[in-house]
Amino acid sequence: MTTEHQTSRRTVLGLLSAAAVPTAALMLPGGAHAAPAGAGGLPDYLPIPSGSAGPELNADGYHVGRIKDELYWVTDGFYQAMLLSTREGVVLVDAPPTIGHNLLRAVQDVTRANGRPGRVTHLVYSHSHADHIGAAVLFGRRVERVAHVETKRLLRAAGDPNRPLPTVTFEDRHVLRVGGERLELAYHGPNHSPDNIFVHAPAHATLMVVDVLYPGWVPFKNLAVSQDIPGWTDAQRRAMQYPWTTLVGGHLGRLGTRADGDLQRQYVIDLEASARATLAALDPAPFFGKYLPAGNAWAIFKTYLEEAARRTAEPVAAKYAGVLAAADVFTVDNAFAMLESLRIDAGVLGPFSIRP
Repeated sequence: MTTEHQTSRRTVLGLLSAAAVPTAALMLPGGAHAAPAGAGGLPDYLPIPSGSAGPELNADGYHVGRIKDELYWVTDGFYQAMLLSTREGVVLVDAPPTIGHNLLRAVQDVTRANGRPGRVTHLVYSHSHADHIGAAVLFGRRVERVAHVETKRLLRAAGDPNRPLPTVTFEDRHVLRVGGERLELAYHGPNHSPDNIFVHAPAHATLMVVDVLYPGWVPFKNLAVSQDIPGWTDAQRRAMQYPWTTLVGGHLGRLGTRADGDLQRQYVIDLEASARATLAALDPAPFFGKYLPAGNAWAIFKTYLEEAARRTAEPVAAKYAGVLAAADVFTVDNAFAMLESLRIDAGVLGPFSIRP
C-alpha cells in the first residue's frame, strides 16, 4: 500500500532534486520550490494533508467553536482569535482584520447561546502586528486594552488608528481577572516580534501564543518572518513547558494539540541540523569562480545562499511532505532563515569563518 506521505515524499524529491536545472530556475519569487505552472501560470503544490484542515466556515466566512466551558475560538481559515465569555462581558484576544466584523458576529453567537453579556470589555493584544490586531478599532473606546509595554511603544511609533494604544500594560506577567474567569499573560522575551506574549487559560488547559507554532503546517515564510530566530525557537520550547491540551496558534484553520507542538519542534530541529551540515559541506569555490572575475560580490553570495537553502531544505521537505501542510511551499524559505540565523546569531560561518 502506498501512503499519502510516501507519495508526497516522492513528488517533493522530484521537485527538489533537479540538480541539472539552475537554482534560479527552481525558485519562485518567494523562494519556494514548485511544480511547473498550471492553469493561469501559477505553480502547483502538493495536496494539503487531511489532518491539517480545519472546520468548515459558515455562510458569513467564519467558524466559532467552544474550546472548553466558556472559552471559544474564532477563525476565517487564515487567522484566529480567542474569546472568553464571562459574567461581566467578553474578553477578546486579538482582532485580526481578515476576520473583522465577523468577530462581533461570533461574540453575539456565543452570548446569545449562553445568556451572558455580549459587550467586549477587554481586548488583549498578543503583539503589535497589524495582521493580528488591525481590527481593534471596532471595539470602541470603552474597552480595556491589555498589552506588553513594548507593544505600546511600537504602536505609538506606528500611529495606526486601527490599532489604538493599550490602556493597561505589563512588563513580565499580568493576571487578568474578569467576571470569575482568569487569563495569565506572560512575556518571555523577543521571539517572532519584540513584544509577543503568551496567553494561558489554566482553567481551560489552553495556551494562545501567536506565530510560534503552526498546528498541522510548516511555519510561515522565513520561520514566521521572526525578528529573533533564537528567541523564536526558544519560544517553541517554552510553549511546550506550559500545561495545556489545546493551542490557539493565531493562524490557519484549526486548533493544536501537544502532538502538533512536538512535530513542529522536530521540523525546526531537523531544519537546523540540515543547515549545519550544509554550511559544513557546501564548497563556495564554484560561485567565486563564476562571479569573482566580474567583481560581482552579490552574485557570489546570492547563488551560494540559494544553493545552501535548496540543499538544506531538500531532506526536510521530503521528510514532512504529506505530514505537515505546505512542506513544499515554505521549507526553502525557512531554510534560508535558519542558515542566516546560524551564520549571524550563532557564529556558524562555514567557509566564511576567520581567514587563516
